[in-house]
Amino acid sequence: MKISNLQNVFKKNSWLAIFFFASMSVILFAGCAPQFLAVIGTPTKSEQQDTAEYDLSKNKTQKILVFVDQPTYLSDYPNLRFYLSDVINRILRDKAKVKPELLINYQALADLRMKTPDFSILTPPQIGQKLGADLVLAVTIIDCKVSELSGGVYYSGSLDAHAALYSVSSSEKLWPAAEQSRLVQVGFESERRGRDAAVIRLAAAAAHCVTRYLYNCPKINFKISDERTASGW
Repeated sequence: MKISNLQNVFKKNSWLAIFFFASMSVILFAGCAPQFLAVIGTPTKSEQQDTAEYDLSKNKTQKILVFVDQPTYLSDYPNLRFYLSDVINRILRDKAKVKPELLINYQALADLRMKTPDFSILTPPQIGQKLGADLVLAVTIIDCKVSELSGGVYYSGSLDAHAALYSVSSSEKLWPAAEQSRLVQVGFESERRGRDAAVIRLAAAAAHCVTRYLYNCPKINFKISDERTASGW
């Protein structure tokens, strides 16, 4: 059909003209939509995030106790409990955006530990209740090794721990959902800044591997080099 004839048809049937041009718009947009959306709708790699398994960044009122425990056979690392607690609290404050006033001070926990004869038999929710917490992030260190290499210049290290989040009021485990606790394993083959630096490095790596599930950690930061895997260790 000639263009002039087509124009005459549209003049006589305005509804047909509307339908025709609307259809053409859909067809044209459909053809370019994937490319168009790829340009404006796809987040960059740094913007992509892993969804938190339990999002503490949404917590606005509940007080949180970070309770790190270690067995007596790991007494060679007396500051490990403090280092791990300190880094976890800082990550919850700085990255999960938990208000500082909602994080119970480590010293309060240390004082309770010293003043309570039966502290070792208390459950995490019971400890949290004594300190006025609503939630307890319990991290139990089950193994830690720092070994001297090359005449004391270099050190290797490894740390294993279990982590879980509890409600104080109900004693219910809130995280992880599908298992009793989350196993965290970190380690490295060489640290040259000394034994204390090796312990601090282990604590920092373990803290990250615990807290990354409790806020929307960017994918680009989710995995770290000191995280141990079955294939690498």
